[in-house]
Order: sequence, then C-alpha cells, then structure tokens
Amino acid sequence: MAEYQNIFTQVQVRGPAEMGTMGSGAELGRVGEPFFSRFLGWIGNAQVGPIYVGSWGFISLITGTIWFVMVGINMLATVDYNFALFLQQLFWLSLEPPGPQYGLSFPPLNDGGWFLIASFFLLVAVLTWWLRCYRRARDLNMGMHVPWAFAAAIWLFLVLGLFRPILMGSWSEAVPYGIFPHLDWTTAFSLRYGNLFYNPFHALSITFLYGSVLLFAMHGATVLAISRFGGDREIEQILDRGTAYERGGLFWRWTMGFNASAEGIHRWIWWFAILTPITGGIGILLTGTVVDNWYLWAVEHRFAPEYPPMFGAGEYGTSIELPGVATGTGD
Repeated sequence: MAEYQNIFTQVQVRGPAEMGTMGSGAELGRVGEPFFSRFLGWIGNAQVGPIYVGSWGFISLITGTIWFVMVGINMLATVDYNFALFLQQLFWLSLEPPGPQYGLSFPPLNDGGWFLIASFFLLVAVLTWWLRCYRRARDLNMGMHVPWAFAAAIWLFLVLGLFRPILMGSWSEAVPYGIFPHLDWTTAFSLRYGNLFYNPFHALSITFLYGSVLLFAMHGATVLAISRFGGDREIEQILDRGTAYERGGLFWRWTMGFNASAEGIHRWIWWFAILTPITGGIGILLTGTVVDNWYLWAVEHRFAPEYPPMFGAGEYGTSIELPGVATGTGD
C-alpha cells in the first residue's frame, strides 16, 4: 500500500503509444513523435505527443507569437533596449493603451498605436484557438462543455479589452499589458468607481470562484482518498457495487447528509467555474456605463450601510464632538 501514498498519481503504467481515433481526418494534422516522460507521469499522463495543430491552431500560434513579441519589444524600448534593465524591471514594465484624448480613434504608434495593433493580434489568437478547441471536440464526438467553458473566459477578456472600451467611447479604458501595471489598473478601477466590492456581480463572481475551489478540493481529495481502491477508474466504479466510489459517496452522505454523484460533482464544478468569469464580466460591463459609483448604488439599494462621519471630520470638514473625546485646542 505504501506505493500509493504520495501526492502524485499511482504507479506509472506504460504501453504502446496511444495515437487516438482514426478515420475523421484529424490524424493528418498530428505532428511530433510520441515519447514518455517520467516527470510528467507523476502529475498526469506520461505520454507526450503527438499534438494536433491544424489550420486554426497554426493561425493562433502565429498571431499569439506576434502579440507576445510586439509587447516585449515595446517594453524593451522603454528601458532603451537595455536587456539587463529589462529583466530587472520586467514586473513593472507595460504597454499602455492610448490616452483618453484619442477616444476610439487610432493614435500614433508610440501613444497607444502599438497597443491597439498588439491587441488585434491577441484577439485573433484567442478566437482562433477557441475555434481549434471547438473543432477538436466536434471531431472527437465530445460534448461542447470545454469550448463553452473557454468561451466564458473569453467573454471576460472581451469585456475588459473590447466591449467596455467601446461603450465608454475610449480605448484608454482597456487594461494595459504588464504584470504590476495590470494590478495597478485593477486597484485604480475599483477606487474610481466607488469600490468594486459593492458591485453585486463582483460578489457573485467571488462566490463562484471560492465555491469552485471548494468543490475542486472536495472532489480531488475524495478521488485521491479512494484511489487505493481504484477510485480513479470511474466507469467501472459507477457500475459496480461495494466499490471505491460507493465509499466516497457514503463518506459525504455520512458527514454532511448529501453527496453528489460521480457525474453530478463535475456538473457542479463546471457551472461554478464558468459562472465566475460570466458574472465578473457583467459587473465590469456595468461599471461606468450604468453605475458610476458602486458604494452609492449599494447604499441606495440597501446593499450596504452608509458610513457615519468618523474621527471628528464631518461633512465639509466641520468638527463633530465624539462621546468622551475632548475637542479643544488647548494643551
């Protein structure tokens, strides 16, 4: 039993390389000679390759590379092409969107033009990768759960970089490319619109985010806990009685009175996961277009209490005498 007690997978079992289904035409686009990796076998399947690229995948890889290089060169230009300084300040470097004075027009290259060109290539890369994902699922006769989950993330991506800037009438509303500049944009965005924590769709998004983490942890822990009984082999486990999966179901029924089925838990996780970017995107889209100050909106709709004046500073700077606190100016 000791060989199963680790944080990775079970003992690696290797056979002939799996080439996948044939006859759908997909095999013509597969590239790479398959090989096995012991390290990858610890955390997943040990076989690497072949991979299917296809026409949409090729377009996505090319345009994504153009975006990456374009952003990198612009960041390098901000440090006068000093590569050592580039590495030192990489987390603070950014490619900024155009200023508000340009609206939705195309600005000079060094005033945001490069940002718009790079964004176009990123948009093409993301959308063509989604098409590749959709076609792979269709050709393998799978359900469309993976493409639609990916589309939920793309929805938030489009809201931040395309839909909301157009509705606001300015490309300056887009998110800059950069690590810390992106975080700074998020903080400034929240402060500008009265604290995004009072946005109910933001609250829903965080609820689904934390809920996804909880469900993933519960499901992952359960399957790993019963893997010593073969719980990772789900099909046989669902059909048989007295199996590892039945033990997992009994655990949750006995500890909290209810258990999701082997299929149901994946539906719970899928919905919680895709609702995270969907509700988040709705909240971002409403910010500045419908609601200018989320705190005032929350107070008006009894979503949040109105803060009382504090520490002697009332409206328009008037002094307020607090109980038990002297307000004189003497020594």
